[in-house]
Amino acid sequence: MHQHKHQEADFLFLLLSSLFIAALVTTNLIANKFVSVNLGFKTFQISAGILPYPITFLITDILSEIYGKKKTQRVVIAGFFASVFVLFTLWLGNQFSAIEDSPVSDIMYKQVFANSWRVILSSMLAYLVAQSVDVRIYHFWKNLTNGKYLWLRNNASTIVSQLVDTTLVVCVLFIGVLPFNQILALIIDGWMFKALFAFLDTPLMYASVLSIQRFFGLKPNQELVH
Repeated sequence: MHQHKHQEADFLFLLLSSLFIAALVTTNLIANKFVSVNLGFKTFQISAGILPYPITFLITDILSEIYGKKKTQRVVIAGFFASVFVLFTLWLGNQFSAIEDSPVSDIMYKQVFANSWRVILSSMLAYLVAQSVDVRIYHFWKNLTNGKYLWLRNNASTIVSQLVDTTLVVCVLFIGVLPFNQILALIIDGWMFKALFAFLDTPLMYASVLSIQRFFGLKPNQELVH
């Protein structure tokens, strides 16, 4: 590959990785707020953290398609350490008292950012497991279909991994806190919302992959190795 293309490939990888980590960190920051989203045919009760989370699975699928399994797994691991660092920083900020004129008081800070061990454990556990499942299932279907049916591996990997993610998060957060029927309702709503957006992002997946392949002169099913 020409040196200029090498630089472009590195920049694209950095850009996608940065968007992935930004979406992941935002998810953790707003996860404690639960909202009601009315899409007309159904009203979903979900964590606000779910709103940017489907973007992370779209990006890992694009990375898997273009850069391969190994580099995508590295991004997943980098995202984990970035999240741990952010959570540690939020905890550290809670160890110091707010001054009298601070726009954000100690009470406000604790309400928004002082994540309990359940939130930290659920988000980190679900993230590592679900993203790893997503990458592995994506490449399983890619190998099984000899690189055909991009829509199949995109949706199959995301739908399964989102079910794993939602179940882990809700169970760790609410077992012993909420009754089983409420826990099940939150799992179903969260998973259905994520699955819906997995279907909706399929055209974006195709557009992104085809554009990248065309730019770098890649053949179908060819990964960008440099």
